[in-house]
Amino acid sequence: MNWGWLLLRIGVGLAILSLLFLSQRFWFRALWRMTAGWGTNALRIAARLLYLSALILVILATYDGIRMGHGRIIPRGTMITALAGLWYFSALLSYIAVKFVHLFDRAWHFAKGLLKGNSSAGRSASPDPDVVANPSRRYFFQTATAAAGAAPFLSAVYGFAAERLNYQFRYIEIPVANLPGPLNGLKIAQISDIHLSGYMPRSQVRRAVDMANELDADLAVVTGDFITGAGDPIADCIDEVRRLQAPLGVWGCNGNHEIYAGVEAEAKRLFARNGMRLLRSENAQLQFRGASFNLIGVDYQRERTPSGRRVQMLPGAESLVRKDMPNILLSHNPNSFNRAAELGVELSLAGHTHGGQVQVEILDHRLSPARFITDYVAGLYTRPLFEPARSRASAHFISAATLQRPASALYVNRGLGTVGAPVRLGVPPEITLITLRSA
Repeated sequence: MNWGWLLLRIGVGLAILSLLFLSQRFWFRALWRMTAGWGTNALRIAARLLYLSALILVILATYDGIRMGHGRIIPRGTMITALAGLWYFSALLSYIAVKFVHLFDRAWHFAKGLLKGNSSAGRSASPDPDVVANPSRRYFFQTATAAAGAAPFLSAVYGFAAERLNYQFRYIEIPVANLPGPLNGLKIAQISDIHLSGYMPRSQVRRAVDMANELDADLAVVTGDFITGAGDPIADCIDEVRRLQAPLGVWGCNGNHEIYAGVEAEAKRLFARNGMRLLRSENAQLQFRGASFNLIGVDYQRERTPSGRRVQMLPGAESLVRKDMPNILLSHNPNSFNRAAELGVELSLAGHTHGGQVQVEILDHRLSPARFITDYVAGLYTRPLFEPARSRASAHFISAATLQRPASALYVNRGLGTVGAPVRLGVPPEITLITLRSA
């Protein structure tokens, strides 16, 4: 048992729960104060009862989302689940933003007090007109507090209503080491992280599949996370996925949410029933224009055991890698890339990160929550083939052209769906067309 890892996880979990509780308490008290001055008791009581009723629905929707059973308290297809995620996301960020403004206000007031104290040292005490509250400063911080509180709510509404559904094509050409001439120009359509759930209706999956079919790809792949939880209908999701069209077929792998829902085997069975193949530590040789390549698929690759002990990724994958033809790996977790490159896999296709779902740019640096779990957030990365994957520190994005060594490439798809909150900001959903080129 890795006690340090366990304590870290407990600490992070408690910190998140504490912030959620404090944010809900903050807005609860704010509503009570705001309604206290309303003229009639009936109006005040109605507003408070409405808030409490909405809060109870939010709690029930959250309970539906985290429990492992298949029964639901709130019927599927209602907006309550989506609104619950929006409320938690917005209320938490607004609470943090407001507290930062208050902290800045206190720091400014404290610093000003120190400066005034130093400047008046040695003088006789006399009334200081600046001691009286400055109405301009008070108005400024009141305005800043209101803006800080409102901005996350407005951003969340935009991210939910607009950017979350703004599916975008991404076209990428990837130089692949050891690529036979006939495979030059092979087109692969990739979708990932569908997350069919209360946030992602079946109609939106159908729209994404229709868009992917417009790409006229030779091969179609889905890199995991078909659903979010145990109560989500994986059969409905795969029934939409089967509408993908590609001469070389539709292939897939499981993600971590298939593990959470306990449907890894069910996903494979449904794929087979619909004429597709989901690879679970398996490989298949495909031919295109007379040349062959090796397609490998694995279930979600854990980096640690539940007790916190680090484990090697892609165990047993050595037997799946071919040396006589290029290898393409479908692995939901992009952190398997280091090990894949070490084994000689020329191209890895992954998802999992959603690009962080929210991305902001500060001082020419793009900041994403996904940075906390991976070096491979979204897009294309390369590292030399057969380079040892001893640690995460070795995951430098080295230019193979500079080193004059064959490269292993990774493409991380930003996904279609969402988890946690039904919001995307700066990271629109992605449908990718990958074209292979000779390196």
